Amino acid sequence: MQPVTAQKWEQFNGQIGPANLLNLVRNTVPFIFNYSTPLISETALIQMGGGPMGWLRILKSAETLEATDNPSSEQRQNYFALCLSCHFATVASFIPTDVDAKIRGTLWHERDGEGMRRMFELVLQAQQWDLSGISRRSTQLSGVGPVSGHDGELLSVLAGALGGFLKNGDGEYAEKVAAAIDAELLREAHEFEYVRGLGGHELDLLRLSASLTHNVGDLDQGIGFWSQRDIYQSHRARFSRLAHENAAPYNGTFQMAARIYKQILSSEGHRHYPLREVRALRTSADYLLPLGPFFDDWGFLIGSHAGLSEGARAEVLAALLSGCKKIRNQTGYYRAISGIAHALDGKLDALARALPASLRQELKDPEIKKHIALKKISFESGMRKRAAAILKG
Repeated sequence: MQPVTAQKWEQFNGQIGPANLLNLVRNTVPFIFNYSTPLISETALIQMGGGPMGWLRILKSAETLEATDNPSSEQRQNYFALCLSCHFATVASFIPTDVDAKIRGTLWHERDGEGMRRMFELVLQAQQWDLSGISRRSTQLSGVGPVSGHDGELLSVLAGALGGFLKNGDGEYAEKVAAAIDAELLREAHEFEYVRGLGGHELDLLRLSASLTHNVGDLDQGIGFWSQRDIYQSHRARFSRLAHENAAPYNGTFQMAARIYKQILSSEGHRHYPLREVRALRTSADYLLPLGPFFDDWGFLIGSHAGLSEGARAEVLAALLSGCKKIRNQTGYYRAISGIAHALDGKLDALARALPASLRQELKDPEIKKHIALKKISFESGMRKRAAAILKG
C-alpha cells in the first residue's frame, strides 16, 4: 500500500479538511468563539445542533472531527454539520466560508438513508439558530421571527435535501422537506405582506425585498443540483424561479419583492470585496454590515467607534472610496462615507491624510460631495418615495 501523504490526510474525502475550515472561520469572525453556549452530553457533531447556539457548539467541538480519505457515514454526517455551521457563522460576514456547493449538493449524495434523515433534522434545527451575534441583516415586524439572508442559505440546503431524498426514493422524507420549504416561503411572504400593509415602513419593505429576492435565488441554486428526471419536476414547478416567471405560487409575493429589488436595489447586491481586506472589520460583531444601501449609521459607527484606531478608520475609508470607483451605480458606500464624515463633524481632512494621493483626490468627486451634503433623513425619504411609487404602480 502506498503511504498517504500528510497533505492528503489534511483533506476530508478529497475536500477541504476540518482544521482548515475552522481556521477560515477564526480568520473572518474570531469574536464568535468568545460567545458562550450550554454544554451537552452528545459527542457526535450531527447531534449537537439543538438550541439557539447549536451552530457554535458544533464549531467549538469540531476539532474532534479528523481528516480522512475514507470517511464512515457518521463522519460524513459530522462533516456536513461542520460545513453548515461554518457557513451559518460567516455568511453575513465580510468573508463567507465557501462551502455552498457542499451543503447544497455534494454532501447530499449519501446512500445511508438514516444518515440523510439526521442531516435533514439538523437543518430544521438550524432554522431556529440565533443569528443576532453574526448578522445585522434581518427584519422582523409581524411576529413570525427574523427574515434574513440566512433563510435563503437554509432554503438552498433544504433543496439539496429534497433532491437527495427524491433520488433515493425516500418519499416520506421528501414530503417532509417539501413541507419545510413551503412553510419557510409562506413565513417570508407573510412578513413581506404584513410590512407592505403597514404605513411608514417602506425602508423595511426595501430590506425585505432584498432578502426575499436573494433567498429564492439561493433556493434556485439548490434546485440547480437536481437532474432533469421526471421525479423532480413537480417540486421544480412549485419552488423554482419564484423571482422570475413563476408567479403563481405564494400569490406573486416574491414577484413583487423582485420587482422592487430590481428597480431600486440591484446595484447594492454585490459581495463587498473592497471591504474584505480591512482586517479590523473582522474583530467585532459591531462592524458587521447591515443591508445596503442604508449604511449611514454604520459609517457613523466606523467614524466614532472606540475600538477602531485612526489607521483602521483610514483603511475603511480607503476601501469605501475604492468601491465607489469600482462598483457602478451603488449608493451604500457613498452613504457610509457620509456617515463617517458626520461622525467626524464633517471633517475628513485629517483622516484623508493617511490615504494615497489618488484616493484623496476621490474625495473631491462631485458624487461623494453630494452624498456628504445629503442628510440621512433626506436620502431615506427619497428611497421611501421610490418604493411607494412602485407599489402604487
